Amino acid sequence: MSAWKSAGLSYLQYANICARALRNSLRNDLRVAAEARNQNNLKFAKWSKGVASEQKPVAEHKPQQQ
Repeated sequence: MSAWKSAGLSYLQYANICARALRNSLRNDLRVAAEARNQNNLKFAKWSKGVASEQKPVAEHKPQQQ
């Protein structure tokens, strides 16, 4: 049995923990670039009569200062 499964974690939880540990072990300049790639951008657009309105972000992302 896998160690992550026997610890009661899903594979997604295990992968997120590993990715976070890797990002935290990087030098500052590389860490900033890796954390920027980790962000998700979710947008929505209202559709009316088969035409989409302008896409708007669901939530604005504000980078963390370190």
